[in-house]
Amino acid sequence: MYALATGTGATIAHRADERFPFCSTFKGLAAAAVLHRRSLSDLNSVVRYTADDLMDSAVITRRHVARGMTIRQLCDAAVRYSDGTAGNLLLRDLGGPGELTAYVRGLGDTVTRMDRIEPAVASGTPGDPRDTTTPRALSTDYHRIVLGEALPPDRRAFLRDLLERNATSVGAQRIRAGVPRGWTVADKTGTGGYGTVNDIAVVWPPTSAPLVIGIMSAKAEKDADYDQALVAEAAAYVVATLT
Repeated sequence: MYALATGTGATIAHRADERFPFCSTFKGLAAAAVLHRRSLSDLNSVVRYTADDLMDSAVITRRHVARGMTIRQLCDAAVRYSDGTAGNLLLRDLGGPGELTAYVRGLGDTVTRMDRIEPAVASGTPGDPRDTTTPRALSTDYHRIVLGEALPPDRRAFLRDLLERNATSVGAQRIRAGVPRGWTVADKTGTGGYGTVNDIAVVWPPTSAPLVIGIMSAKAEKDADYDQALVAEAAAYVVATLT
C-alpha cells in the first residue's frame, strides 16, 4: 500500500516498493497515454475490430463489432467497465505494450513495465516481472495523470470523469467501501490470477486536499479467493490516519 495526503505531504507505505501484477489498473494509464497523443476531437475517430478480438470481459465492445467504436467510447469502456478488448484496442492505438511503458517513463516512472496484452496481463503469476509495478510507482502515476500536469486540462477532466464514474461490479467493494459516504472517488480496479485484487484511487474529502491511495494484493495459490474487504479495510485505515 502507498497513500499520500497531497495537502500535507504525509504518506503511509507498507510494502510500497514491492512488485505486484497490475492487471486492469493499466487501463487508466493506457487511456492517459492515448489522451496525451490525441486531441479531444481525435477521440471521435472510429476504430474497427472483429469478433476475433473479443474477450470474455468484452462487455461493451461485444455490442459494437459491426460498426466499430470511437476512441472516446473505447476509453469509456476500458476505464469505466474494464472491458479487456477495449484495453487491448487502446494499446493497439498506442503501438503496443512497449509504448505504454515508454509513456510512464515519460512520467518519471522507472518501475512499471507493460509487456503483454489482455488476458495474459491478468495472469498474476508469482515471481513473473512482466506486467508489474509497485504501489508507490502506480499511485504516483495516477497522481500525475489525475491531479498533475501530465495531461492538458480538458483531457485530464475527461479522464477524471471516467474514473469517478467507475461502473465495475467490484469497484464499490474496494476503496469506495472504505471511505466515508459522500466523498468523491476516482479509481481503477484490477483483478487477476492468484487472488490479485488492486485498486488505485484519488479521493477528495469534503474539506481537505485529495488523497492518493494505491492498494495492491496477491496470494500464493492460483485460484485463491478474492479479498475485497481487505482493500476496503486498508482504505479506511488511510482515511483515519491521513485526515
